[in-house]
Amino acid sequence: AVGMQQRVEILKAFYRNADILILDEPTAVLTPQEALDLFKIMRKLADSGKAIVFITHKLKEVLAIADRITVLRLGRVVGTADPRIATEADLASLMVGRTVLLQVDKRPRQPGKAVLEIEDLAVKDNRGHMAVDGLSLTVREGEIFGIAGIEGNGQTELVEALTGLRKSLGGAVRLDGRNVAGMATRQLIDLGVAHVPEDRHKFGLVLTYPITDNLCLNTYDEAPFARGIFRNERPIFDFARKLVKKFDIRAPRIQTLVRNLSGGNQQKTILARELSREIRLLIAAQPTRGLDVGSIEFIHKQIVAQRDEGIAVLLVSAELDEVLALSDTIGVIYKGKLVAIMPRAEATRDKLGLLMTGGSVA
Repeated sequence: AVGMQQRVEILKAFYRNADILILDEPTAVLTPQEALDLFKIMRKLADSGKAIVFITHKLKEVLAIADRITVLRLGRVVGTADPRIATEADLASLMVGRTVLLQVDKRPRQPGKAVLEIEDLAVKDNRGHMAVDGLSLTVREGEIFGIAGIEGNGQTELVEALTGLRKSLGGAVRLDGRNVAGMATRQLIDLGVAHVPEDRHKFGLVLTYPITDNLCLNTYDEAPFARGIFRNERPIFDFARKLVKKFDIRAPRIQTLVRNLSGGNQQKTILARELSREIRLLIAAQPTRGLDVGSIEFIHKQIVAQRDEGIAVLLVSAELDEVLALSDTIGVIYKGKLVAIMPRAEATRDKLGLLMTGGSVA
């Protein structure tokens, strides 16, 4: 899992026993508990005389751990802050250059009919262990179903099984009543499934392709982008210009290679492609991992807008704040099972945190 890889990288940095440690987004794929453990180690190292540069987009974390804060925007220092008196809103404003909405603007909505129905799904991981073990859930039109859980509890395998990237062992998966278990990714795309993958580089983009090509990866062989085996360049470029503007993708030009974009703009490119066609279901896995507060605000608005248009949204996130802010219904996954499903109004951080670690609540 990505979280395990990150922990190994952090351990390697500590093992070198360097006097200066530069940690770049070290908690991007860590659970809240793992992040707290990391901060304890960082504090001990700082108290023993080590110098630590902590680069992060997470406002709560920098306020909790830093002794001094410097804010960069577009490669320039735009301000400094004292963590003893600064607020999240202060830092967000400096980072983005404007006031940032830190709370998701989401109005109550009555969900419609079932779009995604999963019954007793079973999926193995790469080691042959049962990763998803008899999982069942339903996501309805106009509903965001959020899955909370510590990474490595079957979330990756669940999403891969639902998007044609991994075979399931058993159980049923229905999309608008149609059995789609075992279908190829392309078939699912054609049926209206959109996917924002947790690993944007491996599954979301072709890094060596320009923005233009990445924006039509799902539809490159369809009109108006193609006529038989021939590409139509003008419609592809016109389409890219429209989406770059609509989704605020910051790039020198539309033919910039996506590997040269920031993480936020890479994620906006994926979102623009996935939401630019008729869809029924949006599966968003870790949609704001490692992104700045401005990009997070934008992506959250887009997810809520899809829900408000009647799309069913399955959100998988290791960020409890994100699950709580976006979801209408929350399921907690532990060892491949949904151990609880509840309306958002009944969910709290403490309650979810206890369930995520295998505990029970009254």
